[in-house]
Amino acid sequence: MSFFETVEPEFARFVLGNAPVKQLAGGFDWVEGPVWFGDAGCLLFSDIPNNRILRWTPGQGISTYRQPSNYANGHTRDRQGRLVSCEHGTRRVTRTEHDGSITVIADSFEGRPLNSPNDVIVAQDGGVWFSDPHYGIMTDYEGFAAEQENPCVVYRADPATGALDVMADDMNCPNGLAFSPDEGRLYVADTGRMFSQDAQEIRVYDMQDGRPVNGRHFHAISPGCADGIRVDSDGNIWSSAADGVHCIADDGRLLGKILVPELVSNICFGGRAKHQLYITATTGLYRITLNRRGIQAP
Repeated sequence: MSFFETVEPEFARFVLGNAPVKQLAGGFDWVEGPVWFGDAGCLLFSDIPNNRILRWTPGQGISTYRQPSNYANGHTRDRQGRLVSCEHGTRRVTRTEHDGSITVIADSFEGRPLNSPNDVIVAQDGGVWFSDPHYGIMTDYEGFAAEQENPCVVYRADPATGALDVMADDMNCPNGLAFSPDEGRLYVADTGRMFSQDAQEIRVYDMQDGRPVNGRHFHAISPGCADGIRVDSDGNIWSSAADGVHCIADDGRLLGKILVPELVSNICFGGRAKHQLYITATTGLYRITLNRRGIQAP
């Protein structure tokens, strides 16, 4: 059985023939938002419809980290190693402090509640960037159906004041997002509005004076669409897809695929050298060891 599909020759250097895709756990409903905690030796991820954040620990398996989780979706860590989470149920972005207390980073814009924060990254300057599509308020499956009061955009929360600023508003429904290694580029997955036939793509922006400019088409995933995305240390983009995980060069070329038997929702790098790719895929959690290193913080 092959776990890979090579499109460009360089992809053969990224994967290891004796390192297969392994299922670590299964039986969930819709898993998302993996984030690696190297200092704790574990992975956290969301089982959204079941309103919980789960923990996977090598040698121990699955345990519950937080339930209820307010229908949490995407997660990351900030520069101090704290968990930053997007919550559909409360329509907010939160930070879990080292003592376990919860700090609200953002829950409204110009007096109106956010839609349903989906995915989040933290820049080198501590700014918290997150996408705010409408998926979590369109049905009761991943939160609570509610009226949409704000457009679907990408925000930045200022680390000092908490003030929100719209950073990208030129897409239908932003989802996963990632910076290039030097933060000279921002990539955003536009997954399209729910129940529509919107075009789906990964968009790229040049960063200029701290803001994304020159937004343009970068790559369209097929089959399926981009949801969660990550970047490795060489600037290659790794994206979820209907048939697994796709690796895309920084010039937009598809390099190859990691084949997974379920539709993939999100990914993150982890392990002792950030050389393992953790994959949330519909009902299962998977892992593969790569000849690549991720760049997410810390």
